[in-house]
Amino acid sequence: MNAADRPPAAAAPDALAALHDELHALREANAQLRLLANNVPAAIAYFERLGNTCRYANSVYAAMFGRTEDDILGLTVEQVIGEQAAQFIQPQVDRVLREKTAARYERELPGDDGGPRAIEVHLLPHLDAGGEAVGAFVLISDITRHRRAEAALRESEDRLAKFMFASAEGIVFHKGGLITDVNPPVLALLGRRSEDMLGRPALDFVAPEQRPRVAAVMAAGAETSYDTAVLHADGSTIPVQFIVRTLVYQGERLRMTIVRDLRDRLQAQARIRHLAHHDTLTGLPNRAAFGERAEALLAQARRDGRTLALLYLDLDHFKRVNDSLGHPAGDLLLQTVARRITGTLRADDLVARFGGDEFVLLLAGPTDAAAAREVASKLLAATGAPVELDGAPISVTPSIGIALYPVHGEDVAALLKHADTAMYHAKSRGRARCRVFEPAMAEAARAELAMEGRLAQAIRQQEFVLHYQPQLATQGTGLLGVEALLRWAHPERGLVGPDEFIPLAEARRLILPIGDWVLREALAAAVRWRHAGFATGPVAVNLSTLQFQAPGFAESVERALADTGAEGAMLELELTERMLMDDLPAVQAALARLKALGVGIAVDDFGTGYTSLAHLRDLPLDRLKIDRSFVKDLPHDAGAAAIARAIVQMGKGLGLQVVAEGVETVAQLGWVQAAGCDGRQGYLDARPMPDGALQAWLQARATSPRG
Repeated sequence: MNAADRPPAAAAPDALAALHDELHALREANAQLRLLANNVPAAIAYFERLGNTCRYANSVYAAMFGRTEDDILGLTVEQVIGEQAAQFIQPQVDRVLREKTAARYERELPGDDGGPRAIEVHLLPHLDAGGEAVGAFVLISDITRHRRAEAALRESEDRLAKFMFASAEGIVFHKGGLITDVNPPVLALLGRRSEDMLGRPALDFVAPEQRPRVAAVMAAGAETSYDTAVLHADGSTIPVQFIVRTLVYQGERLRMTIVRDLRDRLQAQARIRHLAHHDTLTGLPNRAAFGERAEALLAQARRDGRTLALLYLDLDHFKRVNDSLGHPAGDLLLQTVARRITGTLRADDLVARFGGDEFVLLLAGPTDAAAAREVASKLLAATGAPVELDGAPISVTPSIGIALYPVHGEDVAALLKHADTAMYHAKSRGRARCRVFEPAMAEAARAELAMEGRLAQAIRQQEFVLHYQPQLATQGTGLLGVEALLRWAHPERGLVGPDEFIPLAEARRLILPIGDWVLREALAAAVRWRHAGFATGPVAVNLSTLQFQAPGFAESVERALADTGAEGAMLELELTERMLMDDLPAVQAALARLKALGVGIAVDDFGTGYTSLAHLRDLPLDRLKIDRSFVKDLPHDAGAAAIARAIVQMGKGLGLQVVAEGVETVAQLGWVQAAGCDGRQGYLDARPMPDGALQAWLQARATSPRG
């Protein structure tokens, strides 16, 4: 062989060295891959399609089935996981290999503690160079704690996130602060390619304001988890959680950071905070949020020496919308009112819904009484405009109370109390108006509170008495009936008329026990009169709206009749027009039950309401009582005479008995007789009197020559 034909002497050793280096690099890569696989919190394995045998498993996977990384190799799926489990997952494996797509499922294994162990399994197809599926990767995450946490009411998103499988989370390896490896989830999170990150300082991808803290953790080498933020490729920041661990490989320290996206969790927390401080129906701040913001505005006004105005707005008769049209319609009305209120105010004014139909506003700019009234007038106009509900225009007006800072209070609680007091005064003056707080209102409120307590005591101590006023026929001297009228026998003030305490009793629902006492006492008196030989006709008892609408009212009347030994015909119940208007089907049903007991039904103070003829025609009524406000101006007032005459004609046309209230003069008596009224009631014949005086009056009539 010639020298030219022989290879260079150094070629063979160089090739061997290169091959040795390549093998070493492969071993290094394989070792790193195994290190990574054995430190990721997931079980990983690879099963070859041919023979369905295991060709790779990390230590977690092998241990999960009682094997080692070596003795699991070559075993089939059925040998590893058991026949029953293999039958369960084989369709998943077949689909992955057939469709060359990933699959996910969950199943349970026996746990070390005897309970079930939940695992989440991901199957990923392995494709060869020709695109054919030659095997499947298996990634298993133990999600037992995750499922148990869900069963414990999903205590927080943060806890749920801890149980997410590793392949769904970002992983970054760095050594000496320089990135050595990243996985696809990190790249997707940051909008970057791997070549953009490898070899660069890890701090380059941390939000600038977070770098000192992250650098401190890196320098300390702490194994910890904490919230921070990373930089997206577009320059935006993303809130994340870092879970940091330290690994030692061949004497070198590697840092592994699991990166979890916190945006969903933070959005949920923001939503929870929003719900905690806002009304869910209208989106307005709630009472708690209003208090915090209002105190801040007051503090600023205190520093600046400015005045503010707080407005308390309550819708008038809103309950009737809910009762007649239903709560969805009421909710729609509240949402409309909320939009109209915010549309009326300035951007820096504060408005909140306190619940129900109550709204509170704090006008942020310097505001005196005149300016507050002007805003209130705009609110009255805006909120009172008709709203289309169920195809019909509905108008609900507000009543508004105003309190001024600092003259009416120097904190939110005082302003709210005084504005609320002013609002109730607006309601008591006819509603659909505003009132500015005055100190006298507070005195009245305290007096009302004292009256409420004293009234409750009067109920317990039975301090009430009944007086009775006869109702006479206009033609002849016959007695049509007797009306029972309530009086409070106050220990210090003497007899107190109903006008002083009935409105408060109705507002505080004390009218229910009072009304029940009146009913029973009047029936007991009627029984006494019959036993004494007096033919008085029915005793009339006035009803309150609360009493009439109370569940089981007809049954309570039936019990009162039975307990007192009275007959139904001995009782007449007087209702106002408004009580008849609220809910016609319910009113018809209630009156029908009462009529079945033999009880008479009268409409009191007729002419002051808005009852239609059709409404009256559909109700089982016996008597109309013309309100005294029309009778007092007879016979000289043409308008009053026209109204009273129309009521008489209408009542006659409906077959009802008509009684005129408040007849006090001979001229008034002459008019009602000429108009065709069936009866009259008033001071001309008799004033209201106690039971004993009434019996004396009845006795005197019985012995009188006129009868």
